[in-house]
Amino acid sequence: MAVENVLKGIAAPYFIHDGSSLKTTFKLGFILRPASIDDLSGILLIYNDAILNTTAVYEYQPFTPEYVAAWFSEKTSHQFPVVVAEADGVVAGFATYGTFRARAAYKYTVEHSVYVHPGFRRLGVGKVLLNAIIEEARSQGVHVMVGGIDASNATSIHLHRQAGFTESGIITEAAYKFGKWLDLAFVQLTLEGPDQPVEG
Repeated sequence: MAVENVLKGIAAPYFIHDGSSLKTTFKLGFILRPASIDDLSGILLIYNDAILNTTAVYEYQPFTPEYVAAWFSEKTSHQFPVVVAEADGVVAGFATYGTFRARAAYKYTVEHSVYVHPGFRRLGVGKVLLNAIIEEARSQGVHVMVGGIDASNATSIHLHRQAGFTESGIITEAAYKFGKWLDLAFVQLTLEGPDQPVEG
C-alpha cells in the first residue's frame, strides 16, 4: 500500500522506517499498517467510544462485532483502504475512506474518517493516519476527499487544515445528540486525480 509514501517529507519527524515494505514504525513505538480481521475488536472499541462519549459519530447505539465485520468486508471488497496505527498490539487509531455518494459520477470522490483511541490522543497519531490515507487516495486516483466533522471539533478541523483541506460549508443543526442540535462542517482536499478521467 501507499503508506510508505508518507515518509517523503510530510511526516518525517514522526517516523523511523524499519526497512520493511509492509509497515512503518513511529518513534513512539507505533506501527502503521493495513488493517486485518484481527484488528476489528480494537476498531470496534474506538468506534464505540466515539459514539458513546463524543460527537465525532452521529450515532446513538454502539456498533456490534457483526456490524464492524460487515463494514470491513465491504471496505475490502471495494478496495477501500483501512489503515491502523498499532502500539504494543493495541489499535491506537485507524483511518479509512469509502463511497461519497452512490451516483456513478461521484466515483472520483471519497469520504474519509480518522479515529484515535482515547488513550493515544495528542501524540500525533491522527496526523499520521490522515497523511497515510491521503497517500492511499492519491495512489487510487481519487480526485476529491471529503470529511464530515462536527463543527465544534476544533482539533479535527485544525488537523485537516494542516493537511491542506479547505472548509466547504456547514449544515446547521444537521443532527441531534446529547440533548442539543449539532452543526456538520464539510472539508475537502482536491488531489490530482486520474490522468484521463472517464464517464461510465
